[in-house]
Amino acid sequence: MSESTTLLIATAGGVFPALAWLWFWLREDAKHPEPRRIIALAFLVGMVTVGVVIPIQQAVAVFLTSTTIVFIAWSVIEEIMKYVAARITVLRSRENDEPIDSVMYMVAVALGFAAAENALFLLSPLSGQGILETLMTGNLRFVGAMLLHVLSSAVIGVALALSFYKSRRSKRLYALYGVILASLLHGLFNFLILNTAEEYLLRTFGLVWLGLIVLLAVLEYIKRIHPVVVRHFSK
Repeated sequence: MSESTTLLIATAGGVFPALAWLWFWLREDAKHPEPRRIIALAFLVGMVTVGVVIPIQQAVAVFLTSTTIVFIAWSVIEEIMKYVAARITVLRSRENDEPIDSVMYMVAVALGFAAAENALFLLSPLSGQGILETLMTGNLRFVGAMLLHVLSSAVIGVALALSFYKSRRSKRLYALYGVILASLLHGLFNFLILNTAEEYLLRTFGLVWLGLIVLLAVLEYIKRIHPVVVRHFSK
């Protein structure tokens, strides 16, 4: 298999599943859909962020001795960088004009990040001509790691949504809490993956699915968030 073919297959294997999940999540905001150009930008920003994150992770790993600690540290780095990338791009958009928009943008960034990350993961088995291994790797990341990125970044989006009509100080605090919680969730997942017997890994992935079910319920609440209207009554 030529290098160009390998790269093409790996890219398709990373991007198409991510786009499928993106289509699913965008349906949650079907009544007031976001402009496609902004969603596309968010997805692209997530992909580019991988190229920024990897050097940082490699630099940090030099100072850590435990594999578990390395992966937890990497989780924190990824969540911070995904939020920073979203904050300096799509979250500044004028189209971010209702609480649920923050969630949609963070999900799009997360799926872009997962798409690029998955493509890199797929390159290794493809280069070794292991088609079966490639399919297994792709399926595992499709149902596991990709949805973890969605869940963790959506947590940040939810925090932003809950503070949408609050003061600037409150928004900063909520954003901080969201990043911390997202990092804890991502770090916990990596810890369980590294320290759970292979036959019990599905239980770990099951926790991610449970978290996503909770997220869907929370999104229904966010859709009902409206600004507080102060009414003045004359005597």
